Amino acid sequence: ILGFSTPPGRLSMMAFVLNALTCALGLLYFIRRGKQCLDFTVTVHFFHLLGCWIYNSRFPSTLTWWLVHIVCTALMAAIGEYLCMRIELREIPLNSAPKSNV
Repeated sequence: ILGFSTPPGRLSMMAFVLNALTCALGLLYFIRRGKQCLDFTVTVHFFHLLGCWIYNSRFPSTLTWWLVHIVCTALMAAIGEYLCMRIELREIPLNSAPKSNV
């Protein structure tokens, strides 16, 4: 069903890309470490590969399936790592006392 020539194929590809974006937000919420984003991303896509293999009773062999999943893996890892690094690089407040205007 994945393909550029049919509307359902394009819709499926867009769903995979949107899923990668929302999963990148999930990495920010659950993982919060930039170094671990790639590991968790590859693990999630590996389990998806196993699920597709079991469900279809055959290994995915179409080029478009692999291209979409490689792009989505790269997108999810890159955006997730960017978001996590933004949180990690925030300034740490050293003064906990409120400021006064004296």
